[in-house]
Amino acid sequence: MPDEPLSPTAETAAPGAEGLRAPLDAQVAERVATWLAAATNAASPDTQLFAKLIAARDVRNELALLGLPQRVWRGLLARHFVHAAAPAPLSALPPVDTGEHTVFVETLRALLLTYASSAVDADDARCLASIIAHACLRPDHLWRDLGLAGREEVTWMLMRYFPTLVGLNVGKLRWKKFLAQQRALSLGLEPGPAPGCPGCEDYGHCFSGHP
Repeated sequence: MPDEPLSPTAETAAPGAEGLRAPLDAQVAERVATWLAAATNAASPDTQLFAKLIAARDVRNELALLGLPQRVWRGLLARHFVHAAAPAPLSALPPVDTGEHTVFVETLRALLLTYASSAVDADDARCLASIIAHACLRPDHLWRDLGLAGREEVTWMLMRYFPTLVGLNVGKLRWKKFLAQQRALSLGLEPGPAPGCPGCEDYGHCFSGHP
């Protein structure tokens, strides 16, 4: 299982988006540093991963979009960010409303956990499964929805936490499309896009001919 920390550099944004993303990227990097300053062990690759995932939402005041209940959020802070200020961050986490996509989120989360590695913390795996499932509701590439630097970081994350699931992606599908496909197949359903896919710039490329 790879233990190298995630790359601190960001992948180039889509053409035409540089002016919009650059300032936010700098803000996210600063917020990552803030979370790592509160870390239990800032050298831990898992802590670095969660710092990135949290910072991407925190900088937008969107912590609720992580999809973590208060108790789970407190547990995550206790494991990885013991020096984080409290209770202020907790007050920013009302229950997230997944609306008509509640079943999608719950079933994708459950699917991910069936592939969870025994080499990682089980509570961390549960947190990450929730974060990924909720990210699939948003209209962009999964790496952007998660606040990571590119597809390579998503691959690293999935390999660390759900390695046998990664091995099923023999067609090298984009990760959001692949996760939605595996979720559908696990339920005996026809594969289709994740709820967030239709809003992505590459929806036509991934699902040409799909209604």
